[in-house]
Amino acid sequence: MKREPIAPGVLRVHDLNARQLLRGGILEGANQPAELKGADVESAELERYVGERVLTTTLEKTVAWARSNSFFPLAFGLACCAMEQFQAAGPRMDIARFGFEAFRASPRQADLIILAGRVSIKMAPIIRRLYDQMLEPKWAISMGACCSSMGVFNNYALVPSDKFMPIDVHVPGCPPRPEGLMHGILKLRKMVQDDPDMGWRERYGAVGTEEAPSGA
Repeated sequence: MKREPIAPGVLRVHDLNARQLLRGGILEGANQPAELKGADVESAELERYVGERVLTTTLEKTVAWARSNSFFPLAFGLACCAMEQFQAAGPRMDIARFGFEAFRASPRQADLIILAGRVSIKMAPIIRRLYDQMLEPKWAISMGACCSSMGVFNNYALVPSDKFMPIDVHVPGCPPRPEGLMHGILKLRKMVQDDPDMGWRERYGAVGTEEAPSGA
């Protein structure tokens, strides 16, 4: 279709903007909707067409979405749970689908630490130092029963991870499978996006049924 020549001195900014919007997939011709054929660029149909295809959000939600889809985990393993952590980044699990495959060798380039294995009392200060050197905002995942509750190695030499640093997500298991770690990371992603899953008390309407020890 031959376009009409634009007379010099006539400002047609609205027309050019409308044509750029329609260029994304609905052009003049057979693919153009009937309500837009021959319609004025400032008509209600064009406003509705643009309104249905524009997504608005806030800067905070955009930043949270970007952070939750680009974790930089610290390349750090403690015991047998680390083998399952490595498998999560392998070709079978392919944690790169969610943008978490960039394991960093330096805490100053990481924003997520995964404590994969048991933590001894001698190792706890070193882990805390690594956590303090990480970027802000930063998160931590306790992977496995040994790291969370000392598990089968419940003796004087070990310490739970949440006793010396904040933990965002606990992944149960001894050791947990790679699917369990991926599930924990996806839970953390929802927390970063400020849309956490409800706990079992909220899901089953059991808020207020907590038991307190006698004398408390």
